[in-house]
Formats: sequence, C-alpha cells, structure tokens
Amino acid sequence: MNGWNAVPAEPRPGAGHPPARTPSGLFPTGPPPRPTWREPCPVTGAGVAVGGATAAAWLLLFGLLGRDVPGYAWWTAIAGGLAWLAALVLVRFGDRGVATGVAIVTAGGWSIAAAVVAVRWAQSGDWPLW
Repeated sequence: MNGWNAVPAEPRPGAGHPPARTPSGLFPTGPPPRPTWREPCPVTGAGVAVGGATAAAWLLLFGLLGRDVPGYAWWTAIAGGLAWLAALVLVRFGDRGVATGVAIVTAGGWSIAAAVVAVRWAQSGDWPLW
C-alpha cells in the first residue's frame, strides 16, 4: 500500500454493468400487452347537451299541440315514442351521446306528462285519458 488508497473505493452504482436497455421485441420477455379498445363514437357532454336540448324542443312543440290535459298527454307520448326511435337509430348508427341526451329528456318529459295526468285524475276523480 502506498497510502494513497488505503481504503478501497466503493464501486459506483451501475459500474461494471451495461446500461439497462429497452427490449427490442425480437425476443419475447413476457405475456403480450393487453389490447386497447377505443370507442368509435365516445359519449361527450356536448353531445348529451345537444340531444337533451333537441328532445326538449321536440317535446315542447308536440306538447303545445294539445289543447287540454288528454291532448297534451297523448301528444307527449307520441313525441316521446318517436324520439326514442330516433335515439335507437342514433345508438346504432350515430352519436351515442346525443342518443343519451334524447333518452334522458324524453323520460323526463314522460314523467311530467304522467304527473299532470295524475294531478288531474286526483282532482276530478275521473281518468282523464279516455
């Protein structure tokens, strides 16, 4: 010992080892990665809002055709059925977000019409739709 290196120096981390490399994929190292599935027409908030606004306008226009409670209820039921048919077509061939907005607002419109019919029925004691 010459005094200069009385204590052997500890090796640096990674000294003597080659740097880690990213596998090239030529030789498999494990199971293949799981596939990533992407929605062709993702549901967006804007699509739901557009569908909801369109359905609300549709139900309003049809509801205004009725001159009394039975007319309002029947026009709302017909408009809602047509809106749901449009939503089914949109789910299959179009934008699922718009279809979701149409379906949600149509269900709400039907609920309002049912409540109006129930209130009239409770007030008069006679079923208003026949």
